[in-house]
Amino acid sequence: MTVPLLEYKPSSQNQRVAGFEVPNEDTPYIYRLEDCIDGSDVEDLIYACYRQVFSEHVILKSSRQRDLESQLKNRAITVRDFIRGLAKSDIYRQWVVETNSNYRIVELSLKRILGRDSYNKEEEIAWSIVIATSGIVGFIDALVDSDEYTQSFGENTVPFQRRRFKDRPFNLVTPRYSDYWRDQQEEARYKWGSVKNFLEMARGIKITEAKYVQVSTANIKIPDTTRNNIAAGTPVSINSSANFPVK
Repeated sequence: MTVPLLEYKPSSQNQRVAGFEVPNEDTPYIYRLEDCIDGSDVEDLIYACYRQVFSEHVILKSSRQRDLESQLKNRAITVRDFIRGLAKSDIYRQWVVETNSNYRIVELSLKRILGRDSYNKEEEIAWSIVIATSGIVGFIDALVDSDEYTQSFGENTVPFQRRRFKDRPFNLVTPRYSDYWRDQQEEARYKWGSVKNFLEMARGIKITEAKYVQVSTANIKIPDTTRNNIAAGTPVSINSSANFPVK
């Protein structure tokens, strides 16, 4: 049984408010399949899809989906279907799904597929329920087939971050370095405020004992530095290698 998406209240974000800013370097370049004249333009569009869905960090030769690329170049599928295929691929599952909680998956998928951040915790909970009941495949289909995706990108426009003003671009957000992932990896290591970890750290400190060398004073000759001896002009021997006469 499919559970319907819970209702949540959208908040006022930049992409929902009309903007009057002057175009600058933060203004995204919009890739459309209709604008592609030759094969080079299609390659640029495909690269933009990889950059949007897989992030800048995963654009590798081993990450390419050759079958999907071939179908898109032959116009057998739309850009929407190409985005759907990338989000359902093993690469997306490996780099996003398997390394995060459902809440984090929702956050990243909204950024990469719908081009916006999650509105609030209510929306993350609502979509995480979809993941729990329909799986990641059903969740991706729900996003790509949503009215918001259709109104924002249609069939042949590559999703993009809508109206970025601050922070890093969405395609530079690394999924493996969230607080959740860090805590999972460091659970058995150091935790702030943990007495157990402090004791382990203290036990791990290596203390080297100081080794004292006994010195024999039997052969040391102490020079005669009495007042009378100095007044008489007798040389004072400091050591066996140098004599310093006192004048």
